[in-house]
Amino acid sequence: MKVSTKGDYGLRALVELALHYGQGPLQSAEIAARQGIPEPYLDQLLTTLRRAGFIRSVRGPQGGHALARQPEELKLSEVMLALEGSLSPIGWLDEPNGGRPGCESQRPVWEAVRNATFQILDKVSVAELAEKERQRLGDGDRYVI
Repeated sequence: MKVSTKGDYGLRALVELALHYGQGPLQSAEIAARQGIPEPYLDQLLTTLRRAGFIRSVRGPQGGHALARQPEELKLSEVMLALEGSLSPIGWLDEPNGGRPGCESQRPVWEAVRNATFQILDKVSVAELAEKERQRLGDGDRYVI
């Protein structure tokens, strides 16, 4: 599986929202600046994330975006499926007729790769990534002699 910019930026936006979970909505300009994401592209991703039920958006001067569910409930498997559309390492694996002629011998290998990818991503939550980011940021604030 190769993660596109859409998957990378979308996940980074969710991690940023998880870091501020329970503190009220964040404006897209804030998320974009903190994560180094172009704001127009982030706005498109936030729409996708809202439609997938991961975030909620609030209009107005005090508005912005916040997680619609607890960060612990958001598994990377469902986030990547929503952003990337498929976890299959090869396109024909998702075709309804079972692929292309001559590929039958490859199918079990690519299914195993897809299933292993899903299992790994399903074990990790957005909350875990946010905690690692929190620790990373905390380490940068320490002054050691």
